[in-house]
Amino acid sequence: MLDALAQLIKKAAREELLPRFQGIERRFKTDGSIVTEADFAMQRRLANDLQELTPAYRLLGEEMSEQEQRELISCGDEGLWCLDPLDGTSNFAAGIPFFGVSLALLINRAPVLGVVYDPLRDECFVAERDRGAWLNDVSLRCRPAGLSLNRALAVVDFKRLGPMSAALAQRPPYSSQRNFGSVVLEWCWLAASRYHVYLHGRQKLWDYAAGALVLKEAGGHAETLAGEPVFDQALQPRSIVAASDPILFADWKAWLASHSEQSTPPV
Repeated sequence: MLDALAQLIKKAAREELLPRFQGIERRFKTDGSIVTEADFAMQRRLANDLQELTPAYRLLGEEMSEQEQRELISCGDEGLWCLDPLDGTSNFAAGIPFFGVSLALLINRAPVLGVVYDPLRDECFVAERDRGAWLNDVSLRCRPAGLSLNRALAVVDFKRLGPMSAALAQRPPYSSQRNFGSVVLEWCWLAASRYHVYLHGRQKLWDYAAGALVLKEAGGHAETLAGEPVFDQALQPRSIVAASDPILFADWKAWLASHSEQSTPPV
């Protein structure tokens, strides 16, 4: 099924997203986030395609109403697609070439398949639970970093971290920091060892469902700030602490724990 999913998402992204890139009007949702016609077009397209491919499974999409999302989450034990049709919408609307599509299959309230596609780079990350992860059909494994934390490259989303942001900005434990603006690709770039440690304060289910599976199957490590497993089939946002390397992961968690008194309560 992974190959069929990958081809389905690639075709949809090329036909629905790329023609609209750099030429689309944005709107603002009630939470202040940006949405475009490309988000809705991609969700409509994949809803139809997935209905044909797997009629027994329902679709949970980011661009649904919260009431619809809650109803789907509450009854999705037997098979539920979890879709972010366009992650990095702010980038997309501004003409910044960093955005992606994320789709996960949830069965018995856990991800079993994940696909994340970057249509501009034609990079397709896929994962299957307990069977591995791949990038464009090549096996994907996190490489040992061989670095101490103070030499690591970090991706950190300061916007959602509250007071902890000040400690990170004033006394960063890493060498350098980035934030790319598409969390579904940030998960996969970590799995590809393109950077070393990750921190994000608030991700929703469709943000992390596929990407977290890709990272796990590639041998990476992730928890919430509270030390809990990342995945939870609920609408409540989750914090993310992750690393491609087990030693860096332990050191990163230790530094964050030692500064937890400066942070907002973790979730």
